Parts: sequence; structure tokens; C-alpha cells
Amino acid sequence: MALRYTPLAAALGLAFSGAAVAQQAAEVTLQEVQVRSDREVEPSYNPPTATSATKVEAPLRDIPQIVNVVPQSLLRDQVVQSMQDALKMVPGVGLSHGDGQRDQVTIRGFSAIADQFVDGLRDDALYFRDLSNIEQIEVLKGPASVLYGRGSSGGLINRITKKPGINLSEVGLTLGSWNQRRGDFDLARAPEDSRFAFRITGALERADSYRDQQFLDRDALAASLLFKASADTNVLLQMDHLKDRRLTDFGIPALNGRPLDVPAVAYYGAANARDVDFNQSRVDSVGLTLNHRFNESLALRNAFRYYTYSLDRNNTLTRSVNEKKLSFTLNHGNVYRDEHGWFNQTELTQKAKFLGMKHQLLYGMEVGQQNKNLVNYSAPVTDATGRIRDFALFNPVLPTLPLSTSRVPGADNLGTFKTLAFYTQDMIELSPKWKVLAGLRYDRFEQETYDRLPGRSNLGRTDSTWSPRAGLVYQPSGTWSYYASWSKSFQPSGEAFSLAANNAQIAPEKTTNQEVGVKWDMPDGKSSFTASLFQLERTNIKSTDPVSNTLVPLGVQRTRGLELTFAGEVAPSWQLWAGYAYLDGEMTTSPAVDAGQPVQGKRPTLTPRHSANLWLTKALGNGFGVGGGLNYVGARFANPGNTVTLPGYTTVDAMAYYRMGPWDVQLKLNNLLDRRYIVAGHGSSPNLNLPGASRSAQVVARYRF
Repeated sequence: MALRYTPLAAALGLAFSGAAVAQQAAEVTLQEVQVRSDREVEPSYNPPTATSATKVEAPLRDIPQIVNVVPQSLLRDQVVQSMQDALKMVPGVGLSHGDGQRDQVTIRGFSAIADQFVDGLRDDALYFRDLSNIEQIEVLKGPASVLYGRGSSGGLINRITKKPGINLSEVGLTLGSWNQRRGDFDLARAPEDSRFAFRITGALERADSYRDQQFLDRDALAASLLFKASADTNVLLQMDHLKDRRLTDFGIPALNGRPLDVPAVAYYGAANARDVDFNQSRVDSVGLTLNHRFNESLALRNAFRYYTYSLDRNNTLTRSVNEKKLSFTLNHGNVYRDEHGWFNQTELTQKAKFLGMKHQLLYGMEVGQQNKNLVNYSAPVTDATGRIRDFALFNPVLPTLPLSTSRVPGADNLGTFKTLAFYTQDMIELSPKWKVLAGLRYDRFEQETYDRLPGRSNLGRTDSTWSPRAGLVYQPSGTWSYYASWSKSFQPSGEAFSLAANNAQIAPEKTTNQEVGVKWDMPDGKSSFTASLFQLERTNIKSTDPVSNTLVPLGVQRTRGLELTFAGEVAPSWQLWAGYAYLDGEMTTSPAVDAGQPVQGKRPTLTPRHSANLWLTKALGNGFGVGGGLNYVGARFANPGNTVTLPGYTTVDAMAYYRMGPWDVQLKLNNLLDRRYIVAGHGSSPNLNLPGASRSAQVVARYRF
């Protein structure tokens, strides 16, 4: 089925309000998210605020764009401890295993590898994030270059951190299948007679895995201090540390167009993988945010973040498969990254009235620089004579390998990235029923690559571009809101990686989005619905081959789709989170050939045509409650040539809890029916497919004091 964008289709989409899904009608503020510590407040899946859509104070129903907010209450009820588990609940999001070293997803069919943010500041380092310091996760759908700069074709992910301003003492312990042990804490103090408030969070986790040789060692610590200089001025200081070590797991190969039919534990890498197929990342950051209100109509915010990131990645992955011989070959590699960078945003917001209309204006400037060192080694696994070794596809005898390859590096360079941007936005109330949102951003993005390999030349390019957005909102009542919007974004050749000879002269990719939608907020504010119809088109798409690390030009991609969401209370003591996405993606033009197949006309990788999720909880009284739900993902393609299909699947989860006084005790059962499935792929290769976890259980105990 293809979605055709005619006036009739648009009208039907707007009229489809009975099944529509809407954003919360709460205000977006520039202040930190406040969390009430009162234990008697019933948790809600319909969070009151979000900060990602406009960066100005406005109800989300006034915004002609979709923001899916995953609140703290849902994260806790589902025992979410990774970005993958959080984002699988968001419609239109596809999962990638990120080379076994980083969080990575697709949004509306487009890779979002560099579209990670924290409190509105870029966080594109390649690592797995911990959620111990996260209050909620906001997924902004569609291009957002008008506020955030480069990237964000299908959308971006903004993590909102926990901040001072409450009094809270909490410790938690999680014990789970495969020897999982996780402890975490949250300590916050905000004395009434003091100008200072602080908050410290942390987590320590050790675990094995349903995958052979897989393991996880993780330490996280974050601290923040709020200084209230006056009623109109405050300063927030934040520090964050994370160290993560785990197996670099690229999954299993494919045979005859499907991932191998082998148990989920089967590992295709080195026999001594814990010693030679591990990756260890470390991220440290410090941030400083100043908020000052001049008067009721004018406010200033300046946010600064500096970070350092290092990665020691070692991996063995499937190089090729010989279907006639039922054999495969392996590649062993080492990747070392060392980078640091900073960003600073200065934003002035203004409320004004002129020409008989109300205006909420935003004026912003962003400046930043990143320095990224990369050294990469890669070589096939050979025998004593130097011949590439073959291994049996089924029950292979895996090789014992050294940690490092002995070849010369395939890459050894320093990439520098400099950003200078100016942006403005105006939310205009034409009348009580009609509103307009318009914005424009100018970016100057400078990239330079200093190559340290003999005979290589240094590369550089500078791109200057404009990113516009315009939207119209019609609100016939206080609960219904209809919108239409248009926006553009850009993705420069390197974006988050060093330039190469085959992309240094390529102009930025461009994405254009057209969207219509409806939002419906329940009169009591306890639940909301949204529905959106959209078309995204991105030109000059490129991808990287995981074996050769070379750039592959793919062409032009278009995604047409429908998204529906629901969040909030469906009846007293019942909370529901639900979503559905239909994505009709196609590579409309492409010169590329993959796995012997032309890429043109194929579907984008890791993008199911249909996906849906549902989670329902019921408070039973006397501190007891139950919940459960399902996650459905349709069939996806593993590679651009669409020669390998990752079959669709449905998983079912359930939980029960007891919450009384200072105690929370919860049991979570994952993949209750023990379904075998492939949870993620690489996106560029047919032979790197990650099996999903089998049935498991977790017990969580929390104590507040």
C-alpha cells in the first residue's frame, strides 16, 4: 500500500481524529524539569512538559510538529536501563546494533547516528548511554536543523537530565537473568533557606548475557549544583562521568536471504572474545547554564558543555559468506577514538505584541568545536600461510586471535569540526484559533581532516547553508489542534566523521519534510492523542561499508508515513502508552549496487513497514499493581540491496509491583513467550544481524529515605 499525498488524503488524515494520538497540552519552559517527590501523586504517562520542539514557552498543541516524550514513570514501569529499550517504544524508530559500541537508531527510515542531544546540546560521541541521570527522553520527529543545526533528517533524540530543586534520597538494586547486578542512587537536596541546591546520581552494573561471551561492566556518576543568585537569575553546574566495557557484538551472518537459524547464544567472532573482541568507552563532561529573566517579556539563557570521549574497540565480524560451501570468513579489527569538544548556545526569548498579534520570539547563536582523533586497523583472519580462513556456518570452530592486527592502519587522522550558527523563530498568534510558527537558521560548518598516513593529503571543506521551518496551526476548540508544516535540514559530508577523498567535494545532503497532523488533548489533561501524515525526502545519501570502512553513495530516499500515539489515563488507575507507525520508504534514485542488486527502488534498511507498541498498567490498590504489553516490529531489510530480510516479530512483557511507604518492589518479565527474533542489524551489511534476548526476569527494589 502506498500513501498518496492529495488534498483528499490530507483531509482524511486530519479527520482521522478518533484514532489520533496527541501531545500533551503542557507548557514548554526554559527552566529545568521539576519532579515532585510526593509519593501520593499518581504517576502519569502523559508528561506535563517538553523542551525540544521550540525552546520557547508554549503549549505543545501550538507546535506544528510531533514530539514523543518517554516519561520517567514509563521508564520505571518497564525497567528501562538502555536507550534501545526506551526507543523501541517510540513509533517510527528502527533499531541498529551500532557496531556493538554505541546507541544507534533510524527515525522515519533515516539513520540518526549523530542525532543525539542532552539538554538541547549536541552529544554525538559514539557510546552507549546510561539512564541513571535521565528524567525523560524526548524524540523530536522530522527535520530540526532550524534549532539544532546539522543532521536530524527523520528526527533527533534529546535526553533531559535530572536536576536539583527537590528533596530526594533513593537507592535501588536490580537483580536479573544472566547474572545481572545493578545498583543505583539518587540524592537531591534543596534547603528552603539556602540559595544552593544539589543532586547526585550514579549507577554500577555488572552482567553477563544471553549471547555467548557477552558481558557488561558499567560505572556512571553525575552531579549538579544549582545556585539561585536572585529570583530572576540562576546558574546550573553539571558534571557527568561514564565508563562502559562490553563485548563488541556484530551478531550473526545470513544464509539464503535470512539470518542463520541458530540459537540466540551463538557468537560469530573470536574464541577468546572477552580478551580480543571488547570495547571500552569513557565519557566525561561538564556543563554550565545561566538563566536570567530581565522582565516578564524578556529572558536570556546561555548553555555551555565541554566533553571528552575515548574508545578502545576491538572486534571480529563476518567478512563474507559462501552459501555453496556453507562457510564464512572473518575480519578482525581495532578502532581507537580520542576526542574532545565544546558547544555554547546563547538564546534570548521575547514576548511581544505588535500589528495586533501576539509573538513569542527566539533569537539564538551557537558556536562550537570538536577535535576527533581516529586510528583504525582491519585485516582478514588468515592461517599460518597468510591464506584467508574459511569457517563452517553451523557449529564453527572459532579461532583464537591476538588482540591487535599487524597490518598498517587503514585510517590515522585528526578531524576538526567548527560550528557557527545564528537562528531566529517566531510563534505568532494570528487569532485565538490560528497560529503560525516560522523559523530560520544560518550555519557555517567547517571541516578539516589532517591525515597522518604517508602519501595522504589533508582535506577540508566549509559549508554555509540556511535551514527554514514554517507551520500553520488551527484550533477550533481548547482540545483539538490541526497543523500543517514544512521544514528542511542539512547533513554535511562528514557530519560526525572525518572527511575522505571520496566525499570531501560532495555538497551536503538535504532533507525536506511536509507534514499534516492532528492533536487532541483530553479536557482533564490526563491523556493525549496525536496523528501525523508526512513525506520526507533526502538527497545525496551516503553509507559506510563496515568491512572496508569505505563510503558508499546511495542516492535519494523518500519516506511517506503515518504515525499514531496515545499517552495517559484511559480510566481511573489505568495508564496506557501506545503507538503505531506505517513507513513507506524507497530509494527513489541511486547509482549504487549492493550484493549484486541495484539499490534504486529498494526499501531503506532497518525500517519496518508496520510497527506498533502497547503498554498498559493497572493500580490494584493497597500498593499493588500490574502491567503488560507488546512490541511488534514488521519485517526489515538488513542491507541496501534488500537481499536479506530480518523477519517481523512480536514480544510480550509483563510486570507486577508493590509500592508502599518508602519501598518499591517490582518484578519484570521480558519476552514472556520466549520468542526468537532478530532485534537489530547494521544497516549496511547482510551478515551482521543481532539476535534478540530470550525470556528473562528482573527484580527491582527501591528505598526512599
